[in-house]
Amino acid sequence: MDSLARPPVLVIGAGPAGLTAAVRLTQADVDVTVVEASDSVGGISRTVERDGWRFDLGGHRFFTKVPEVEAFWHEVLPDEDFLSRPRLSRILYRGKLFDYPLKPFNALFGLGVLEAIRCVLSYAMVRVRPPKDQSNFEGWVAARFGWRLYRIFFKTYTEKVWGVPATDIQADWAAQRIKNLSLLNAITSAFGFGKGGKEQITTLIEEFQYPRLGPGMMWDRARDLVLADGGQILMESPVAKVEHADGAAHTVVLANGERLPASAVISSMPMPELVRAMDPPAPADVLEAADNLGFRDFLTVALIVPESAGFPDNWIYIHEPGVRVGRVQNFGSWSPELVKDGYTCLGLEYFVSEGDDLWESSDEDLIALGKAELAKTGLAPAGAIQAAGYVVRVPKAYPVYDEGYAERVDVLRAWLAATVPNVHPVGRNGMHRYNNQDHSMLTAMLSVDNIVKGTTHDVWTVNVEEDYHETVSSTDAAYPSDTASSRTGRDAPILPRRSQPDREESAA
Repeated sequence: MDSLARPPVLVIGAGPAGLTAAVRLTQADVDVTVVEASDSVGGISRTVERDGWRFDLGGHRFFTKVPEVEAFWHEVLPDEDFLSRPRLSRILYRGKLFDYPLKPFNALFGLGVLEAIRCVLSYAMVRVRPPKDQSNFEGWVAARFGWRLYRIFFKTYTEKVWGVPATDIQADWAAQRIKNLSLLNAITSAFGFGKGGKEQITTLIEEFQYPRLGPGMMWDRARDLVLADGGQILMESPVAKVEHADGAAHTVVLANGERLPASAVISSMPMPELVRAMDPPAPADVLEAADNLGFRDFLTVALIVPESAGFPDNWIYIHEPGVRVGRVQNFGSWSPELVKDGYTCLGLEYFVSEGDDLWESSDEDLIALGKAELAKTGLAPAGAIQAAGYVVRVPKAYPVYDEGYAERVDVLRAWLAATVPNVHPVGRNGMHRYNNQDHSMLTAMLSVDNIVKGTTHDVWTVNVEEDYHETVSSTDAAYPSDTASSRTGRDAPILPRRSQPDREESAA
């Protein structure tokens, strides 16, 4: 068939992965059609606008170790649209703010003399009598920081984010996230002693780039580039079926019945949904694996306060056990152009599961809860919180790594590769992998190379490096390699597997 007559490449999803793929395809003079289920582009990296206020869903620092991604950002947006922002985040506990990452003297002195003594004694006790079970997050962290510091700085927030007791999270995640740090070597390292001295401590970046109107500015512009280069983008167009025959997908059928021919498919829709959409259907064991992959959801309650009632941090982690909010963003600290003169907007983040009590609450009830909890934390006095409030729900925000998830992903991955090799899963939900924005973009770039140039990049080796999380190191590589298949990549724990009835109840 003449290349000019070939059907377009069909891209499912207009988030960072999908739009990166679409831009790269149009630049290569490949016909592309993008279908997006929602009414906006950007996915979880979109910027929501309500009454002139702009909200970033989760906070997206533009930082990457991949030069190709860095170049893409500045190719899409001119340099003047990027702000250089200071990185600042702290922990709130009992009305006091503590440095994050934790600094031993800041933490101990901030707790007060009496509590600091108790924490040191608690650490001394675990050195003499360590926790018997260190196979889980709780025992592993308590053994290295003592029970009091563990309960103050680790337990509450971790359980809010992942929705399970800390005893149900395996220790290998703590070892990955906290490395070999303990209270003792944190103190000795602060003085330049210990193994390797200060040179062994990896630091977080101090500044990052940020689009002046939020991350959605990047993806609005990417959409415009695709359209200007002749690509097609169909909004509010969820996928119902992906038809395939003779070892290839050939047609994508939308929920409205429209049939779109495809020479290849790049998919960032949730991997289980992609497999369930295949027609003819996948075998029973593959569908069972798809049905047993789960997601964690979250919602943001945005509240307006005077600028003077804000704080300099990008966000603050809430370690208060008496409230359900997990983090509070100050959108004015991300960019002054997200907010209005004299005011700022605070975004209270709740980590939830779709169908639970918070998810099902009305916007009015969630706004009332947010106001009460913001006042209770002391971050803003009740009288300073304006009447206006907004709620944004984000389904399937985090792929859940539960027991056996890797094996189930492998089942889906192997079946897709054998049955429809011209279907390319990319991105966070598309690969059921806890990707950062730049990880998602890189998987799309490599997939486009495979389609257009005939390369054989393995996109599954993206995001498996052991040490990624916004750190600076002299040994960073542009492309990670798959040297340890058991690693989960970006920090995410492996959770206990929920029973099928529990899954059905949570979705009811």
